[in-house]
Amino acid sequence: KRTLYRSACLALALLVAVTVFQRSLTPGQFLQEPPPPTLGSPKAQKLSGNLVNPKSFWKSLKDVVDPTPTASQGPQTWDVTTTNCSANVNLTHQPWFQGLEPHFRQFLFYRHCRYFPMLMNHPEKCGGDVYLLVVVKSVITQHDRREAIRQTWGREWESAGRGRGAVRTLFLLGTASKQEERTHYQQLLAYEDRLYRDILQWDFLDSFFNLTLKEIHFLKWLDIYCPNIPFIFKGDDDVFVNPTNLLEFLADRQPQENLFVGDVLQRARPIRRKDNKYYIPPILYSKASYPPYAGGGGFLMAGRLARRLHHACDTLELYPIDDVFLGMCLEVLGVQPTAHKGFKTFGISQNRSSRMNKEPCFFRSMLVVHKLLPAELLAMWGLVHGNLTCSRKLQVL
Repeated sequence: KRTLYRSACLALALLVAVTVFQRSLTPGQFLQEPPPPTLGSPKAQKLSGNLVNPKSFWKSLKDVVDPTPTASQGPQTWDVTTTNCSANVNLTHQPWFQGLEPHFRQFLFYRHCRYFPMLMNHPEKCGGDVYLLVVVKSVITQHDRREAIRQTWGREWESAGRGRGAVRTLFLLGTASKQEERTHYQQLLAYEDRLYRDILQWDFLDSFFNLTLKEIHFLKWLDIYCPNIPFIFKGDDDVFVNPTNLLEFLADRQPQENLFVGDVLQRARPIRRKDNKYYIPPILYSKASYPPYAGGGGFLMAGRLARRLHHACDTLELYPIDDVFLGMCLEVLGVQPTAHKGFKTFGISQNRSSRMNKEPCFFRSMLVVHKLLPAELLAMWGLVHGNLTCSRKLQVL
């Protein structure tokens, strides 16, 4: 009797335990391995008590390695799909606002609108083993400039030499600034992109003040789609670039460096003359000088620093001069841009009538020279890469 009673109690307890266990799980969970532990917030970890992951229970402390992220921790695709931005009309009540020029009022009305939808995207440009990404700021109407670059320094390389990966090229664009031209130019651009598949375009107007938008959109795009790119060259569509010299300069550089090199301006003062393209009213920037920054005509940076720049720039309000804005972002990171005499973003000689600005032997020794029209770029490229004899070679690398 006693044995029978014990067996009945044991069977009843087993039945209750199985019932409770089944109700606590969905049917699909019976067919899956237990989920791995989640590294959540401190609060979540506290709630988990002293539970132990069975798979790591038998590991010694020296076998447990902290996970190291190898990809972007942000969105995995471009996550802005609609344009939902209205003017900040509260500014109209500020006395200082009414005294600003119309284009500054327009900039401030919409300065809080930071990111816009993508119209053209080519994430495959970062697929495979890419060593250097060449990125060109362009305008939708400047097809001739893009074509000249594709025929010269924007040509893609399958190998950068010395065991390094490929060189890929992209153009950054907004939309046509005139409403009546937008449909026409957009159709032409779509055809151009079908031919070359090298255009990144976002749904904001191409304008001088929106060059800063182009900077932050590219940095976000890079963080999403190219988190492991070693180096980036970024330049305007009216510059001459010597890719061979760029790659020679990068030969002894490491992607982990805080590398940001170009034609650096130190202690540049904001321009207060209203007739100047770069005029800035004191209400937008009251300090006596800007932080160090590289002229936007062309600069090199390490990929890891570019990803850090993306997050640093997101902490600042937009500024209407794009290269100055990047200098501000570098200042947030405590990184000093490096000056290099091979970057001439104001011409080889700032005297525009100087013969040096047309001398191919100088161009052959430089990394970047600003500025050339498409016909001038094609002609200079032909001279530099032709049967050129120079009396001496400049040592700039």
